[in-house]
Amino acid sequence: MERWRNFWRLNSYERGLVIEASTGLVITWVGLRLAGFRRWKATLEWLAPRLNFDASHTGSALHESARVIARAEAAAARNIFFSTNCLEQSLVLWWLLRLRGIAADLRIGARKDADRFEAHAWVEFDGNVLNGGTKEHLHFVPFEGQIISVETPTQ
Repeated sequence: MERWRNFWRLNSYERGLVIEASTGLVITWVGLRLAGFRRWKATLEWLAPRLNFDASHTGSALHESARVIARAEAAAARNIFFSTNCLEQSLVLWWLLRLRGIAADLRIGARKDADRFEAHAWVEFDGNVLNGGTKEHLHFVPFEGQIISVETPTQ
């Protein structure tokens, strides 16, 4: 019940973001399993074919918008009815940012630890990691070929 109260305390924009992120997480969970990473990423790019850049959002306002979107996606991931991983969460966050014309990089990194290969995904905006409150990404070496950039158009 407390989750619903918290949800309704959000403003309408934030509630919309949480709903959009929740839907994106469900669809991405299915899409990755049915289509694989490359095809699903291409599908997300097709679903957000052009940047809808709002020129009024520059500098600190753009950073705040990115943080609000990241918080909404993280809240959706915490409260959804199944467990999601960093790749699913990062793909959805990257897509939500792309829909709003915010330049972001989807990064995927790897490391070998005690004879185990591990991978991690995260989203960066303007050099700052948006998802994952920890500095876990520092322990992974990004695959440079897997950086997916979205350029913000200049006015």
